Amino acid sequence: MIQELTTDNLSEVIKDNTTVVVQYSATWCGNCRIMKPKFKKLASEKNDTAFVIVDAEKNPESRKMATVDNLPTFATFKNGVFVNQVQTNKFDILKELVDEVANN
Repeated sequence: MIQELTTDNLSEVIKDNTTVVVQYSATWCGNCRIMKPKFKKLASEKNDTAFVIVDAEKNPESRKMATVDNLPTFATFKNGVFVNQVQTNKFDILKELVDEVANN
């Protein structure tokens, strides 16, 4: 499952799903646009994980949940708790992060 937040309600998504992977991005961010299709590809491979795209500029409360200070940032949550985050534009690093949370 993949969804793009239209409201600042990431906390609800995290509460409603066991495993959540978030891409924090912004419309002006070139690396964010490059990573988006790769993020969607991973989402199609992990049916038991919720994948969420958050515009970090429009959703300040959601942004605070992972201490985002650079874009793109990818964060994982498990059972309602923040697990890990990386700031990357490399698919291998993103895949490692996703596998770490999805396989535990």
